[in-house]
Amino acid sequence: MAAANTHYYATRDPLGQAGDFTTSPEISQMFGELVGLWAADLWDRAGRPEVAWIELGPGRGTLTADALRAMAKAGLQPPVHFVETSPVLRGLQARHVSGATWHDDVTTLPDDRALLVVANEFFDALPIRQLVRGTEGWRERLVACQDTLFLPIAGPAIPEDVIPAPLREATPGALLEVSPASVAVTRALAQRLVRQGGAALVIDYGHEGPLLGETLQAVRGHAFANPYDSPGEHDLSAHVDFTTLIAAAQGMGATGWGPVEQAEWLVKLGIDSRAAALARTAPDRADQIAADRMRLVGHMGSLFKAVAFTAPGWPEPAGF
Repeated sequence: MAAANTHYYATRDPLGQAGDFTTSPEISQMFGELVGLWAADLWDRAGRPEVAWIELGPGRGTLTADALRAMAKAGLQPPVHFVETSPVLRGLQARHVSGATWHDDVTTLPDDRALLVVANEFFDALPIRQLVRGTEGWRERLVACQDTLFLPIAGPAIPEDVIPAPLREATPGALLEVSPASVAVTRALAQRLVRQGGAALVIDYGHEGPLLGETLQAVRGHAFANPYDSPGEHDLSAHVDFTTLIAAAQGMGATGWGPVEQAEWLVKLGIDSRAAALARTAPDRADQIAADRMRLVGHMGSLFKAVAFTAPGWPEPAGF
């Protein structure tokens, strides 16, 4: 999954109608603006410390561009840092956001100020491991290559203590997905927040785990595809376990908030007022603005969820 997604994102712009999928920032400016106002409000109530803006997996840079515009009206104009490895997407981000600094991972982020971190549809693309219950215990699912055909196969046995206690005696065939990569990134960010101050906002699709069941999926041309066909030519993702992310952050000393559904979070942040204001400014686009709002708070609004992590002593973030 890691190898396939690294190639996939390095070789194309996957977003928009001509790509494979559309994210919330690409649907409407309202999404990025409200994320920016969320950050500015928290920064203001924390005493307006010196901060850096961080986005993980920034896509085309649309979210940050919209957020910066909103934050500036509140007096916040932080330096921008992107965690992005794709040369194609770095080029697109540079067009939308001038003066950004790029990083391959979170280890090189600024260490001399508080951090305001945003990760929208970032964690779902990080690699997972699938653990399958057999007749004689749990095994990890691996991927075998036969000629040009990729197939899932049963791998080595997994120690039982790796499996959450309530799930250990699941019926044969049960499958558990875990993401050590997601836990590692969360822990690294939480350590930074505890040491430097700040907050992180994660918005993605997922669940409160641990839960049994397979969520690995491939998307190409806005339609589902076989994850084992043509690896590297479509987006691979899996549902995010928000319970695990919050536990990982709290284990490092950060405070966890949520999860709440994206729809609830956006409504609390004021998407209805913002949509009305945009419609008054551009009445010829009122129907499109209403449709965009409905996409963000409709089906996507219930599928996607938001969690936040804050440094000790930082105020409660809005929307939670």
